[in-house]
Order: sequence, then structure tokens, then C-alpha cells
Amino acid sequence: MKPVFFSVTVLLISYNCLSEHIYTYFGLVICFMLWAKTVFHAENGLSDGFSRAVLITGCDSGFGHHLAKKLDRMGFTVFAGCLCPEGPGAQSLVEEGSDRIKVLKLDVTKDEDVSLAKDFVQANLPEKGLYAVVNNAGISDWGETEWSTAKDFQNMADVNLFGAIRVTIPFLSLIRASKGRMLYVSSIFSFFNCLNMGAYSVSKRGLEAFADCLRVEMASFGVKVSIIQPGNFGIATNILHKKTPQDVWDEFDDARKLTFNKKYIEMACEYFNSLCTSGFKDCSMVINAMLHALTAPKPQTRYLLVSWREMFFFYICPFLPTFITDSVFHVSLMYRKRKVMLYS
Repeated sequence: MKPVFFSVTVLLISYNCLSEHIYTYFGLVICFMLWAKTVFHAENGLSDGFSRAVLITGCDSGFGHHLAKKLDRMGFTVFAGCLCPEGPGAQSLVEEGSDRIKVLKLDVTKDEDVSLAKDFVQANLPEKGLYAVVNNAGISDWGETEWSTAKDFQNMADVNLFGAIRVTIPFLSLIRASKGRMLYVSSIFSFFNCLNMGAYSVSKRGLEAFADCLRVEMASFGVKVSIIQPGNFGIATNILHKKTPQDVWDEFDDARKLTFNKKYIEMACEYFNSLCTSGFKDCSMVINAMLHALTAPKPQTRYLLVSWREMFFFYICPFLPTFITDSVFHVSLMYRKRKVMLYS
């Protein structure tokens, strides 16, 4: 709260001086908030992780894979949960890491895997115990709600939401004992209502609600809970699901083919596939945020990780009236084309 309070105080004063120069003022809003966060989170935290352990889910690739390597180099014992422990991602952790990296099979949708993972972790804990759990495992897909089934929503939530819950509950007693950290990898789509991202948004919004409630409960035990909100890291993680217009079209019945014509499907596929080749090309911004959440004495409750160009909008988006955030789509070229194409 200190950075926010300090920033608001300074900005209210500056507004009186710069009210006629609105763009300059908005620029100062961003600069002051970033500067204040830097100042108030500059305290020294953990410099190494020797004798402490961290469990990370989803280490086959992406954020979890890179974080596991980084924490290993910092001296942490890393329990790297992988969907495919014999796959290339898991094997590279074994080959390139130290003996502190312990790769284990962990499908977060299976209670048996979670139970076996807990047994393995407890049997191999270093002196200072389990310091953190990073709930990173996740999947992504896109498609309009009418293209989807309830099963599609359920599959997404089973990994992104219930997978995190399934892992969190049995490990909480170990985290309480060490007064450690719980991290949850969410998304900007937890609060930004984007066209074609309904199932993903539902799972991430639910995840944040769970993490927020847990943060309040765990504060009494000295446990800190943080949420990571990445923007477009499609290239860096390869998480976005690519599909062809024919893949989508073949799932439609005759009624939906009349509503959503094939030209629109082709345009939507082209747009979302372009997202897979845009955005951040590496994971460093997210990994740095995760490290801060794990090691800083006063971690942030949320880490919004977007480009400079997008930062102001996404900072204020959760506080804007719905009619304003919805109107963003009306100025989108794709949204306008979509409206014309429907039923045509």
C-alpha cells in the first residue's frame, strides 16, 4: 500500500499543475507508480536458497522450466513437477541442473500424482523445509463461447483452477511450517474480458479468487501469497493453442455454420495464430517477478507483466466502468469485421 499511497499523493499535487497537459500527467502516473514500487521494494531479501525447497508445477517448458533452472543456480532444492518426466524438457533439467533438481511426475488433474508428489517431497526435504509452491501448470485455448462445450470449459478449469487447488491444499501445512510463499501464475485475461478467451478467462479469474482468499487466511501464519499476471508471452512459452480454420469448422453443426461463416473463422484463426508469433520472446520479465515474489521481504500481491505500451491501460482496466472496457472492442478492426461477417 505504501507505493500506491505515495504515488497518489504526489500525483494529486501534480494534477493541479498539469491538468491542462493531460498526456504529460498520465505519463507521470506510470513513472511515479513504477518508481515508488522500486523504492519500497528495494529491501534485501533471500540471497540464496540453500537448505530451502521449492515445488514448481508445469516444468516441462515455459516459465516453470526456466524458473527451476534459476532457483537451482541460487541453491534451492527444486522439486520440478513435469507432466512428462521422460520428455525433453524434464530431461534437460536433469542433464543441465545440479543434483538439487528433483524431477517428479505431476499431472495436476490427478489426485494420485499429487499424493505421490507430496510423499516424495516430504521424504527429500532439506533442513529448512518446503519454502514455496509455485502453481505454474496451465493450458490455453481460444474460441467463442458458442463454439465450445461445457466439457471444454471443464477441461480448462481442471488444469488452470482446480489443478492449483488440488496441489495447494495438501502442501499448505508444509508451507505454514516454514512461513513460506505461495505463487499462482494467472493472466491479464483474469480481469480483461477478451473476445474468444472465455474458457481461459473463467479459469484464471477463478484462480485469482482462490489465491486472494488464501492470502487473507495465510497472513495469520506468516505465509505470503502472490499472483503473477503475464501478458502476451506466446512465443516464450508456446502455450497458445494453434489450430486451422478447418479444425474449427469441422466442429460446427449446420446452425453454427450459418451464423459463423468460414471467412470469419479464417480471419479469427489468422488473428490468434499471429498472437502466437508476437509478444515477448523470452521469459525473463516473468522469471524476475517470480524471483521477487519468492525472495523479497515484502512481495507484491500482484505482478502485472505487460509491455510499456500496454501498461497504463492494464493498470487502470480493473477500475474502469464496464461500458468503457467493453467499448475497447468497438474500436478494434477485427471486432468490426466480425460484426459485418456474422450471418453473411
